[in-house]
Parts: sequence; C-alpha cells; structure tokens
Amino acid sequence: METKEFEFKGFKMSGFIGLFLVFALIGAIVWSGVTLTLPFVVIPVSFVLFILFTIGFVQLEPNEARAMVFFGKYRGTFRENGFWWVNPFYTKKKISLRARNLNAEAIKVNDKSGNPIMIGLVMVWKIKDVYKALFEIDSQTMSQNPNGIGTLNNTMKAFENFVAVQSDAALRQVAGRYNYDENSNPADDVTLRSGADEINEALKQTLNERLAIAGIEAVEARINYLAYAPEIAAVMLRRQQADAIIAAREKIVEGAVSMVKMALDNLKKDGVVELDEERKAAMVSNLLVVLCGDEPAAPVVNAGTLYN
Repeated sequence: METKEFEFKGFKMSGFIGLFLVFALIGAIVWSGVTLTLPFVVIPVSFVLFILFTIGFVQLEPNEARAMVFFGKYRGTFRENGFWWVNPFYTKKKISLRARNLNAEAIKVNDKSGNPIMIGLVMVWKIKDVYKALFEIDSQTMSQNPNGIGTLNNTMKAFENFVAVQSDAALRQVAGRYNYDENSNPADDVTLRSGADEINEALKQTLNERLAIAGIEAVEARINYLAYAPEIAAVMLRRQQADAIIAAREKIVEGAVSMVKMALDNLKKDGVVELDEERKAAMVSNLLVVLCGDEPAAPVVNAGTLYN
C-alpha cells in the first residue's frame, strides 16, 4: 500500500521566540489595564489572542512525531525535535515512534500434519508510517483536545491490540506450513524445531505483510515457545523414547557384532582353538546375549570338554 505521509511544511518558529512574544503580550495587557491608555475592548481581545497563542506551542522529544491536521485536512508529519510554535488552529496528534516488545502467550495450533502444538512468539515492533497508523486504522485518537493531550496512551494501547491480533494470525499461518519435527515427515528439510532461522524469517515477513496497513514494522520476531499440546504430549513422549531406545539398540548391536567378529578372528589368528561352524554359531549366540542383554549374564562353568 502506497504511503500518503509527507513532512510538515507549514510555518513554524522557535518556541522560545513565541514564549517571549507571549510575555510581551502579557505585559501589554497589564500595562493597558493599569494606565487605561487603550480602549477597554482591547483587553478581552488581547486575552483571547493570548489563549490562542499559547495553544500553538508544541514540544517533540526524540522518536516522537505529530500529525498536523488543519480543520480535518492532513498537512504533514512534524518530526523535528525541540520546542516550537506553530499555527494554533492545527490539531496536533501525538504518536510515539519508539520500539516496543510483544511477548505473546503460547497458542494452540495445528502443524502441517495436523498435530496440535503449543507455540508462542516474542517480537519487537515500532511505528514506521505515521499517516497509516493514525488514519488507516481505528487508533482511537479522536479527541476534543486540539493538542491531543491524554490520547497517546489510548493510541498506543490500540496499536498494541492490533499487533497482538495480527501476530496471533501470522503465527497460526506460519506454524501451519511446517511440521513440528522430522518424525512427522522425515522428508522435510525444515521443521519448526530444526529450522529456527528460516521459521523466524518467515514469521517476520508474514507479520510485516499484515502490519503494513497500519504503518507498523516488525523489527524482529522469534518463536520463544514450542511444545506438543497436552492431549498428545504423553503419546509423543513415548514415541520419542521408543525412537531413542531403537537408536541405542542399533548402536549396541552394531558394537556387539563388531566385538564378536574381532573375538573369532583373534582366536583363529592366534590358534587358540579350532571351532566348527556349529560351535562358532553357539559362541556367537552366547556373546551376543552377553553383550546385548540389559541384565548382567550369569556364567555357567563347563567342567567337561568343549564338545561335551
């Protein structure tokens, strides 16, 4: 969406000069009232001018801006820090451009395979386009106060609500594109658990697409919580335990076969004993039982010969 924001080009002067003029006006009012050198009507007129003049003061701190509106028409965004005086008939809508955090609570979503998971995010965001932020969405900044005093908190709270809703939708959208882990689909190169960098980049891009209408930029977005939903967590834990047991058993068997082969080769090489195929099979079976068993083997002493 193309922005309609532009810099404020209206008349402005240093607020200290304006302050000097205000004091001068006060002095003129007091002098005319004391000396009665001017018509009486000048005093209320001067008082009205004094009120209008003081309304024109505006102060901007770093990373703040004011949207200048003249009788309903947008006249630009005022971003120059300092103390200024501008046309008192401008409505000055104040907005903060500082970065803010959102730590979203974990929500339940379905991953690519349909498994329910719990996922949460943390993000850093800030206002990038003042015009869109104030005039493209309902930011609840309408006020009878021409200086916008007291509306900033409500404005930022409205932005926070908007960001929270859109972050929820973006998180659901991104989580639905990927599986939780490689167990759901071994062919997946990127999963929610293994592809942190890619997932975070996709999340940031999706957030910026959704927040662009409000002139908000997601500076950083990361998944900070990821787990199976409680109703399937126990089942998935047993599956992970089974996978771990199978992997451990494969390693044990691989090592046991290697050790048995080494034992047979050394016996044959050193000429310790000659074994026929049947005795080799029995020895291999006994060694595998000893090496692969969960419990310590109980030895049996053979008091006769090897072939008894």
